[in-house]
Amino acid sequence: MRWTSSSEGRRARRDGGYVTAEAAVVLPTLVLFTMALVWALLAASAQIQCVDAARAGARAMARQDPRGTAVAAARQAAPRGASVAVSRDGDLVRVEVVARSPGPRALGLGLRLRAEAVAMAEETVGVGA
Repeated sequence: MRWTSSSEGRRARRDGGYVTAEAAVVLPTLVLFTMALVWALLAASAQIQCVDAARAGARAMARQDPRGTAVAAARQAAPRGASVAVSRDGDLVRVEVVARSPGPRALGLGLRLRAEAVAMAEETVGVGA
């Protein structure tokens, strides 16, 4: 059995408050860091959706699907609220998808996500070869 002096007992009681103070500082920091990681993952996921949507729209336009069908294909793969622009420049078809990242925009964390895909129209492939 170990006997402690009264000064050791007082020191142990005095140090107990430091753990509470450290936890009060560390826990909100960990929560904020975790929220930032989740926001970054959501933004990365939305960017990947924009890339996939632009590719889907460009493939549809390259197959000479009607413009409305290509836009619908892109919108289906795009994040909610995204805008889709389809254009043609000679032999190339171009689809651009623009969306806002999820998250609190009031804190300045709203990013503008953009992806563009370009494909050669199928009717021009092999012409003049």
